[in-house]
This record gives sequence, C-alpha cells and structure tokens, in this order.
Amino acid sequence: MDMLIESLLQARLHDPFALLGSHHEASEWVIRFYEPHATQITLLHSGETLKKIHPGGLFEWRGTSEPVQPYRLRINQGTASRDVYDPYQFPSTISEQDLFLFSEGNLRQGYRMLGSHAVEINGVKGVRFAVWAPNAERVSVVGEFNSWDGRLYPMRLHGSSGVWEIFIPEIAQHALYRYEIRNRDSGNILTKTDPYAQGYELRPGTAALAAPANQHRWQDDAWMQKRGQWDWLHGAVNIYEVHPGSWKRHPDGRFYTYSELARDLVPYVKGMGYTHVELMPVTEHPLDESWGYQCTGYFAPSSRFGSPDELRHLIDTFHQADIGVILDWVPAHFPQDSWALARFDGTALYEHQDPRLGFHQDWGTHIFNFGRNEVKTFLLSSAHYWLAEFHFDGLRVDAVASMLYLDYSRKAGEWIPNKYGGRENLDAVEFLREMNIMVHDEFPGALTMAEESTAWPGVSRPVYLGGLGFSMKWNMGWMNDTLSYFQNDPVHRRYHHSQLTFGQIYAYSENFVMPFSHDEVVHGKGSLLSKMPGDAWQKFANLRLLLTYQMTSPGKKLNFMGNEIAQGREWQSKWELEWWQLGEALHRGVQNLTHDLNKLYRTLPALHELDFQSDGFSWIDCNDAEKSVLSYQRRARDGSTAIVALNLTPLPRKHYRIGLPEKNSYREVLNSDSSYYAGSNLGNAGLIQAEAVPWMGLPYSAEISLPPLAGVILVPDA
Repeated sequence: MDMLIESLLQARLHDPFALLGSHHEASEWVIRFYEPHATQITLLHSGETLKKIHPGGLFEWRGTSEPVQPYRLRINQGTASRDVYDPYQFPSTISEQDLFLFSEGNLRQGYRMLGSHAVEINGVKGVRFAVWAPNAERVSVVGEFNSWDGRLYPMRLHGSSGVWEIFIPEIAQHALYRYEIRNRDSGNILTKTDPYAQGYELRPGTAALAAPANQHRWQDDAWMQKRGQWDWLHGAVNIYEVHPGSWKRHPDGRFYTYSELARDLVPYVKGMGYTHVELMPVTEHPLDESWGYQCTGYFAPSSRFGSPDELRHLIDTFHQADIGVILDWVPAHFPQDSWALARFDGTALYEHQDPRLGFHQDWGTHIFNFGRNEVKTFLLSSAHYWLAEFHFDGLRVDAVASMLYLDYSRKAGEWIPNKYGGRENLDAVEFLREMNIMVHDEFPGALTMAEESTAWPGVSRPVYLGGLGFSMKWNMGWMNDTLSYFQNDPVHRRYHHSQLTFGQIYAYSENFVMPFSHDEVVHGKGSLLSKMPGDAWQKFANLRLLLTYQMTSPGKKLNFMGNEIAQGREWQSKWELEWWQLGEALHRGVQNLTHDLNKLYRTLPALHELDFQSDGFSWIDCNDAEKSVLSYQRRARDGSTAIVALNLTPLPRKHYRIGLPEKNSYREVLNSDSSYYAGSNLGNAGLIQAEAVPWMGLPYSAEISLPPLAGVILVPDA
C-alpha cells in the first residue's frame, strides 16, 4: 500500500484503480480519493468526512456498509467547495473484443473506442477518454477541468493492449484537454494532444476538444442511395479541386467558413457543371502554409473553417445539389510537431525508430509504420471515419508513390530493403489494399484515387487480381507530357508531336484521371495561362485548346480552382483567386468555355462512357506532325461517336480534310475559337456533309475549317 501511495504522489502510479475509488477490503468498504488542494472531503450521501491519510492529499473513508453507488463527494478548498462524482468508482466501458481487434489491426472504427466520447455510466453523464500509449508508465488526462495538473485523473491500463482509459463525470463537452504521458524507461514527461480527437481548438492552440457533439441531421438520403447504385466506371467524373482557404477570402483576409462555402461555393460548382469537388486536406493541421498536407488531426476537421457540424452541412449541401465530395487524405506521413504524433509516448510509436525507414527527407516528416497493427487501425479508422461520419464520397490518397517504395527519394545506403531484398514497401502495399477493400465493401459508390507517379502495375486494379484496389489513378505521365508540349512555341511543336500521342500506348492500363492540379500552378511553375507561349491572344487560345484537349481525352477529369478563369498569377494560398479578372473578356471566355465543356462532357456519352476502355477511342490521324493537327474519335457504349480535331498552331486551316466513320451530316457542337470564348470565331457553321471519299483509313471524309490554336467537336446530326 505504501508503495502505491508513493507512486501516486510522485505521479508514477501505473494502476490508479488499484488504490483509488471504492474497494471491499477484508470486512470493510474503503473509498480513497486524491486531491492535493483539498482541506476537507465529505461523502455526501452520509455526511461523513474522509480522513486525510497522507499530507500529500490522499483521503480515505472506511465503513462496514457498501457506499451508495454512484457516490458523490464534496471537496472543500478553503472557503470554496464543489461536488463531484469520483471517477475511480466507474467501470471500464471498453470491450475486450474491441481491444483484441485494435491490437490485431482490424478495428476499422477505432474512433469509437479511442479519443473522447460523451457517455453515461450508472446514470452519470461525462466523457470517456482513451488513448494508446504502450510504453508509458502513467498517462493522465489534463485540461481546463483540473488546471492541467497531471497528478489528477491518471488512467487505467488495459493489459498488454497499451490502451489507457478513464471516465470523468460531468465534464463539459468541448472542454480543452491533452494527455500527460510519463515514459516508463526514461521517466520523461510529455504533453500530447489526442490522436483520435474529433475537434481541436483554433491554431496556434493545440489542445483537443472533449467529445464535440454531432447534431447535424443529414438530408442526403437520395444522393447516398443513388451513389450506391452508380456505375462510376461509365459515368461522368469531372472534379473541381478546391483549397478552402483561398477560393475566396473576406475583404479583411478572413477565411470563408464551411457554412459560407456552402452558401457560395456549392452554387458556383453546380452552375459550372462539375460533378464532384475535391477538398484539399481539411483534416486539422497547424500550419496554413502546409495546405493541410502536414496533418496532426486525422479525425478532426480544421477548426480554422468552423465546426465539424458545419463541415457536415457543407457536404450535405453539395449532395443536395447532386455534387459528390472527395477528401484529399494524407496517410503517407505526419509532421514532427512535439505535441502531436511524433514519438507519442516517448518512443517511435506511429513512426519507425530507424530514420532510413521512418523519416521523409524531402518533406521533413515522419513516415507511418504501416506494419504495426495499431498504426494500421489508426489509418483505416481515419479513412472509415470521414466516409461514415461526414458522408465523403471518396478519398484522394496523397503521395502514394512515396508509400510504395522504400528507396523513394533516397540514395544508396539511405534505405533498408524489404525481407526479400527488394525496394517495395510490403507493409504499405498491404495497408493500401486493406484500405481499398474496406472502402469498396462498406461504402458503395465511394471512390479512391491514387496520386501515384511511377510505373507500379495495377494501381487501379482489384486486389483479387493482384492490384492495389484503387478506383482510379492520376495520370501524371499524360499531364507532364501535355504541359511540356503546350509550353513549346507552336513553330516547334511538330518536333514534339509524340508527346501528345504516346499516352495512348498505356492509356487503358489503369483507370486514369487526367489532372491539372494545384501542384502544377505553384512553386514558381506559374499558372496554366502563364505556361502558354505567345502573345496575350495566343496564350488564351492555347489555354482554351489545352482544356478542350483534356476534356475530350479518355479518362476522368480534374482541374484546380483558377484554371477555369485563366488566372494570371500562380496560386498563392494566402490570397483568394483573382476573380476580378472575369471583368476582362479573355478570362470570361475561358470560364464560358469551361462551363460548356463541362456540360458537353456530362451530356455526351461518347465523351465519358468508355473512358477506361480502348473501344472508346481511336485515332483518325495522329501522324500530321507537320501541320501539328490531331484528330480522333470518342465512342459511347451504344456506338455513337464524337469527332475531335485540334489545330495546335496559330495558322487557320480552312479546307482540312478529315476522315469520318459514317455517311452522315455532322454539326459542330463546340469550337474553342468561338467569339463567345473570346476567340476569332472561325468555324463550321451549318451542317458538314460526309462525302464518300475514303480518308485516313475511314470510308468517308469532309473538308472542315480548323481555327487557329483551337479544337472543334463534331457529332452526327440526329
């Protein structure tokens, strides 16, 4: 007993429930309560006073009858007093089954066990706290409710699981708290925020919010039912990538809140004709400049934009507008902040001990230890949480290439091979496969998209076929080749023609998304507009041509905010987009074109139904490098077609003969050179009649006008 008391007073007690609370010892009942600042403690139901058995603040009551449960104590401190329930009288509410699944790496809803949760035990309301810290000698909950004193509220340990738990009665929801952890080997004391917290205080504060309430009532049943039956492989997917902190700002520089984005962003995305919006990481992160990619809260929406329920409202509003919402999710790495995940209990817990496995040199971040079951539970639970609790329609998984390769961005000697001597991160591969299986099994219609830039095979192929199981993969090769080509002066493009044709060699090896993302318009790369060569008119014409090429190429689509208005400067996260530029005809023309391309992409089956199948595309002529002209067919499942011709030079070609598959009349349904888009308005008015003149391997052909630096889309006239 003396050893337990000394450990308690030194804040080293490993099992506080063995000493504190209510116990039946021999023929007596005992209550022990620790409060170092108390002058007197009274057992309220009987009026009896507890005896102070140690000057450090340990009080004790003894009696022959079992005390009323749950008992309540009055604590006097000088002239002040307060009434409390003793937290050490309450049993654990964590099941052995959940602890087993957690340790096994199969607790996919770990956020229901760990973190802070409003619960009621024996008729008493309060908050249950639970945290994983297997190498701790003692863990305490510290917060506003105990003056951040780690001597109070030490937690119980659940055996070898490493999970610590305590129920603290009558704590207000949203009270600030952290965990104070004493490492069992070094004795060092750490103060950490809760990895499983579902809310945090506004930066620069780092404390968690106790059990934030979820009071949002979803109104998206129709959307969720439709999503579950959605044939996304053959559907239109056109994503607007958004950084919530810089889409728009208030005049004084304040961020738009989730609620304000619901008011303004949703109708904009709907009006522009996108099918989905992708939110750059809204998981909690301390540094605005990281854009959310250095995450410290894997279960909490960023408080800089509002409350969790306000984010739910934003997603619900999108769904009611028939728009899906993708979350940019970062399971590859986490930052070094000492108050967060890094060396959480004084040891390499979520990361690897060896920096050759556990430290990302490029980003100065820790790499998750994907082979540790509890870490796998943490990440799988995070993915599950966002899809289940916030109704996200999918995850865009960041930096997948860095997860797959042990030697990613490392020189010889800076990495450790796997057990077979290879460079593949086998644990990360297994984690990604489990994550994708879980998403597709439990969330019908939800998508997973990999930002993956290597030749790893089968990224978007099912796990049962040996793939990673993603729904889609970003086509970084197509993006790089395309932007490299378009940055050439048109006079030189004939020497680089293969950059636009090579992609068809591998176009159907994966389910590809064709992205022009935020990564292409930052860090000195300039905006899409500024990449284009020529004078102002040619720059805008080239950009309209680029967007036409993207929207008619096989694959789903993604564009970063600002691309649709031809923003002049590269993206800066500290400022809103340059919306004022829409007062100029050239910028407004690009926005008009984007709107019409989006609408055409959604409504014309030939442009989206067979994005992932070679049957949906064929070249009409890919060899006219001398004139820098490309022409191709897109097909729908019913055989209907769209004809696309691109003139990649500023020279108009008024009598350009193009092969056609049918003896039919064709009409021009889009021309990126239209005056409505601020072009020169050269085009093909009226119907184009196919002639029985074989051309380019097709049985029919016609002469058309190809405007300068423009694309035209023709469809058979119904």
